[in-house]
Amino acid sequence: MKKNVIIIGAAGRDFHNFNTFFRKNDNYRVVAFTAAQIPDIAGRKYPKELAGDLYPEGIPVYTEDELPRLIKTLKADVCVFSYSDIPYPRVMKTSAIVNAAGADFWLLGPQSTMIKSTKPLIAVGATRTGCGKSQTSRKIIEVLVEMGLKVVAIRHPMPYGDLVKQKVQRFATVDDLKKHDCTIEEMEEYEPHVVSKRNVIYAGVDYEAILRQAENDPDGCDIILWDGGNNDFPFYVPDLTVGVVDPLRPGAEVSYYPGEVVARISDVICINKIDSASLENIQEVRRNIAAINPAATVIDAVSYLTVDKPERITGKRVLVVEDGPTLTHGEMKIGAGTVAAMKYGAAELVDPRPYTVGKLRETFNTYPNIGVLLPAMGYGEQQIKDLEATIANTPCDAVVIGTPIDLSRIVRIKQPTVKIGYELQEIGQPDFRTILRRFVETHCR
Repeated sequence: MKKNVIIIGAAGRDFHNFNTFFRKNDNYRVVAFTAAQIPDIAGRKYPKELAGDLYPEGIPVYTEDELPRLIKTLKADVCVFSYSDIPYPRVMKTSAIVNAAGADFWLLGPQSTMIKSTKPLIAVGATRTGCGKSQTSRKIIEVLVEMGLKVVAIRHPMPYGDLVKQKVQRFATVDDLKKHDCTIEEMEEYEPHVVSKRNVIYAGVDYEAILRQAENDPDGCDIILWDGGNNDFPFYVPDLTVGVVDPLRPGAEVSYYPGEVVARISDVICINKIDSASLENIQEVRRNIAAINPAATVIDAVSYLTVDKPERITGKRVLVVEDGPTLTHGEMKIGAGTVAAMKYGAAELVDPRPYTVGKLRETFNTYPNIGVLLPAMGYGEQQIKDLEATIANTPCDAVVIGTPIDLSRIVRIKQPTVKIGYELQEIGQPDFRTILRRFVETHCR
């Protein structure tokens, strides 16, 4: 008899697990997805156009807090946990909820979900959201492009809109961001790639279809770079895996799921932010990595900042806007904007919480430990409007924008702005040039 399955997710890994393991598998019937982390996902359906012939009605999506009821009413035999950046106690708490309701609790691994590319493939992941994975991906692309290679990036999914339209998305220009109705979170990941004009980046929902189009990109493709999200392990079989760890959150590399998987499978571990962390914390991370992955090559690095108008910070009351997911489920208390504000002597970081409206107020209620930073939340039109209103309401001399996009292109900001950029810089040897030169000699000749 078919087993009934509920996939527990957040509009990313969950859809991929379905597509790769369940979509054509006649031994199982996926009866529901549950959603967490992302606003306004519940109440939709995974559409029939993507679900395949076994699901002519599509698959409904519910909120995760309905899970015990859904297991009972839908007679679920198995629940598959399918999202990332989760502390181990919460993973096992979910397992307890599932088991108490009578179902089995599964975690699908790489062998069941990774797709093989016809091109050499480098995967970049991290042990937490906000480690510096994106700038690490950009650094690797920069080095490969300097070698004369065509690199096509594929980003971990963020499909929050029309899933059918988002099946395969290609971004080569800033105009493509508008064409695909990108959220702020999506733009934070895609825009740095296309602005550089060094590579295109793909994303979407169906990651086998995405991979096949990327391999045959009209601008050419020598190497695929998997730009992972949160702390998820790759969707594709890698020929080289790079994991980024963060000594500002020591211990997270062995206490979050699936970040420890990334740390264990990585050929290269990049310890980022060593200029900001204490020696004690850096050494703790080194010990943990040595214990679980002693064969990994370790690169030390910093995320160096660029600041366009530092004079607008010095001695001023500033509102700092940071990357949203880094502050929310990434649980960071500091970002690039905060570092710049401290470095250039801001008189005060203005607390935005008294001035939040709408969905931004809900965000602070859900994540009360964000503190005096403002997350650049923009999963939908209303949230973008609420972000704009919150910034306008906050009395400050300047807005320090620590996100990797031109936020003023998305929301109207009446106050003077300061744009912060950040890129990866290795310290000493080994560095990515050395490692990638060997990789290219082995896989691209």
